[in-house]
Amino acid sequence: MQISRSDLADLAYFLAIARHRSFRRAGLELGVTASAISHALKGLEQRLGVRLVNRTNRSVTLSAAGEQLYDELANPFDAIAGAVDGLNRFRAAASGRIRLNVVGDAAHLLLAPAMGRLAEDFPDLEIDIVASNRMVDVIAEGFDAGIRHGGTVPEDMIAQRLSAELRWVVAAAPSYLERHGTPTHPDDLLTHRCLGVRLGDDRIYRWEFTGEDGDLEIAVPSRITADDSRTMMAMAVAGAGLTYGTEAAMQPFFTSGALRPVLGNWVATGSAYHIYYPSRRQMPAGLRLLIEVIREMQPLGI
Repeated sequence: MQISRSDLADLAYFLAIARHRSFRRAGLELGVTASAISHALKGLEQRLGVRLVNRTNRSVTLSAAGEQLYDELANPFDAIAGAVDGLNRFRAAASGRIRLNVVGDAAHLLLAPAMGRLAEDFPDLEIDIVASNRMVDVIAEGFDAGIRHGGTVPEDMIAQRLSAELRWVVAAAPSYLERHGTPTHPDDLLTHRCLGVRLGDDRIYRWEFTGEDGDLEIAVPSRITADDSRTMMAMAVAGAGLTYGTEAAMQPFFTSGALRPVLGNWVATGSAYHIYYPSRRQMPAGLRLLIEVIREMQPLGI
């Protein structure tokens, strides 16, 4: 059977369906509608004379023929994409648009320091940043990549580390400590006013500690809860209660004296920030440059 240009295009559509097990998500990756994806697959199956995909109202799975075709085509198509992407180094400057979904603190701790260099060296590069702690499907929502703590990166993504491991600490305003005293053990938090941490999946975070008694998790009393660390730090500065977050985010407040760290012998070390993106998708040149700049500048170590 001779392969035509339309066959190659339809095979690329088939590979996207096989990666995502979804016509809608395949369409989002390739920038076409789900109906166009479905039409292309139907034509390909008719020309090949075999069913490649089993479709129901609830699921999309590969047939035995589809599994074999995917296994044999995935690597060659990835190699072609890599070869084309490699030509980017011959361009005088990067251009285009990349869209990122980023956990709140990483936006100002990791991305902000890199933006000056990127804007200066690659003025035609557009970067659209959505900073949110809420967990989203970056592919389904049309993002090129996400940045989150390593332990929350989806398993089917490629991930690259962008920082050192993060230290998590407790802090409060001097005025709060003068009124309510300074806790010396994590158990003391149960009698204090604490600002609750709402995670991206809507769970309330149990503050974690490592110290002389081993590892502890404390469900702190929280009459005030927020999902944004900068909001929590602002409330802590105002004397609303004890706050829990990364040492890197709180450092400016420690330097100014607006916040004071407590429980110094009890800290937790959490996973580093990672950038992640689809495992079988051509990486945009701008995304590769962003990663290179952050890893070179190392605003949070590496």
